[in-house]
Amino acid sequence: MTELQRHVGADTDVPAGDIGVGAREIGYLYGQYKRLRNEFTGVLTGKNVKWGGSFIRPEATGYGAVYFLEEMCKDNNTVIRGKNVLLSGSGNVAQFACEKLLQLGAKVLTFSDSNGTIVDKDGFNEEKLD
Repeated sequence: MTELQRHVGADTDVPAGDIGVGAREIGYLYGQYKRLRNEFTGVLTGKNVKWGGSFIRPEATGYGAVYFLEEMCKDNNTVIRGKNVLLSGSGNVAQFACEKLLQLGAKVLTFSDSNGTIVDKDGFNEEKLD
């Protein structure tokens, strides 16, 4: 973070955790950024709630992708309800995107990862996600 700090920030780039980089590692980065810059809002995503993180962090990116899609649909005078959706991915983002898409009435037909793609022509539902 000592070298990275000048390249991150709310209006620049907001790093996030990933495979092998969880809340603990983000917490270390957050602490160093805060020490160096004496500021911390909007800098790192995936922080623990006690350090300003979100209560819905696991859901946020997947939900956000769907909210973006919803706005694009509005701009094109259509809605998500009744649409068939193909999701690329099978981790937190894809699973929570699927959850939100189902709530909005879409039919999710695919998930994928580095090993391949699964297709359900009838659509995935909450039960199949578990």
